[in-house]
Amino acid sequence: MNRRDMVLAAAVASFWGFNFVVIDWGMTGVPPLLFVAIRFLVVALAVVVVPRPRTSWRTVIGVGLFMSLGQFGLLYTSMALGLQPGLAALVLQAQAVFTILIAASVLRERPTIPQAVGVAIGVIGLAIVATGRGGDAPALAVALALAAAFSWGIGNVISRRAGVVSGAGRLGSLSLTVWSALVVPVPALALSLVVEGPQAIAAGITAFGWESLVSTLYTAVLCTIIGYSIWNGLLARNQSAAVVPWVLLAPVVAMASAALLLGQIPTPAEIGGGVLLVGGVLVTGLPGRRVIQRTTSGIGRIDSIH
Repeated sequence: MNRRDMVLAAAVASFWGFNFVVIDWGMTGVPPLLFVAIRFLVVALAVVVVPRPRTSWRTVIGVGLFMSLGQFGLLYTSMALGLQPGLAALVLQAQAVFTILIAASVLRERPTIPQAVGVAIGVIGLAIVATGRGGDAPALAVALALAAAFSWGIGNVISRRAGVVSGAGRLGSLSLTVWSALVVPVPALALSLVVEGPQAIAAGITAFGWESLVSTLYTAVLCTIIGYSIWNGLLARNQSAAVVPWVLLAPVVAMASAALLLGQIPTPAEIGGGVLLVGGVLVTGLPGRRVIQRTTSGIGRIDSIH
């Protein structure tokens, strides 16, 4: 990678990391599931200019349900329950571990030795983070964040099975992200009615001020549409192995910005477990021989936070 591309990669990863603080800031007074519905309604508007991905509607719907609705519905709810932005960004990195495990079960893709070692390290790191969580985050909030990472992992495998790799240097990745957003608003609003209730929705709409608007535009436009466009360009010009590890800046930026702006200092257990988790994710990306030749690409990649 040249210096310009390195700066762009660091910038996009920083956008994605700061995203967690922005979500926490903009969601004040707005129910999480309603906030998810609004975010993806804005993303879905891009279908006017982004071509439809070359895949089936079944894949589009599956990715929309798991990678978008499931991931962010659970993530936003966990943060609304008190999970700190930095810790949320860190726990969400478990998606790489879950993706490998789900692919091994569903697609019969045998992991490489580095992937198996990385999964083991990541699981240990997750256990340390979960047991040593700081602040007032309840166990339910951490569990929901893990469920969000698991949902993201399912979405990754659906995308992988269809041959559209999330985070890859292809227009198909951005197209799938945008078009799958069409699946989210109506179910998210329906869940909001059932879980949060009509009164909470009415109160949330009233509380939706300029902070919520800026947060929505940041997450939907800057992080998703513009961020993916830049990221895809980077991967089109460079090898994946040179670009993808930059995404690990995201939880670092999230934890640093939460500490500086919100005074949320991570505990030693969170830091130690986080180092193990991120280290495990890095190890999964190392090259290694696979038992089944047809799985020589794709599943070991660290996907991006959007």
